[in-house]
Amino acid sequence: MGFSIIPRIRINSVLQLTPEFLLSRDISLLMLDLDNTLAPYSGSKPSEEIFRWKERMNKAGVTLFIVSNTHTDRAKNFAALWGVPYVNAARKPRAEGINKALAQTGKTAAQSALAGDQLFTDVLGANLAGLCSIVVEPIELKNLFYILRYGIEVPFRICRRKEKL
Repeated sequence: MGFSIIPRIRINSVLQLTPEFLLSRDISLLMLDLDNTLAPYSGSKPSEEIFRWKERMNKAGVTLFIVSNTHTDRAKNFAALWGVPYVNAARKPRAEGINKALAQTGKTAAQSALAGDQLFTDVLGANLAGLCSIVVEPIELKNLFYILRYGIEVPFRICRRKEKL
């Protein structure tokens, strides 16, 4: 898709994604942003619902991989508890972290998607790397900076109708 902040898929939550939906699009690697996508910024542990969702994905053969821009141990700790690989300090929208995940899994960009809550990092990064881009609604909006940024993103989000899964 190249340089674009328009997502290919728009949904409310990653929990809406099913293995059947992804596999029907030949996606077997789902990269995931951490902050405000899998957990709120204040959350450090995967929820029970996230654990159950991961098990459904694993049983169907969909590989999950956290690709986070955080520079702290947050992604490392979350990934260890959740039992998935991760890339920390991914520098999205640059392709460095995305390419590390592809190399570690042996998957191609065509077999992969990246889901996240931000257009200017997650969606743009996925599109630049040739992955299927999936945008989700942020889990929580408490910080004024994030509220303002999200407000700027709204017109671009509505360019893509929400997927009915």
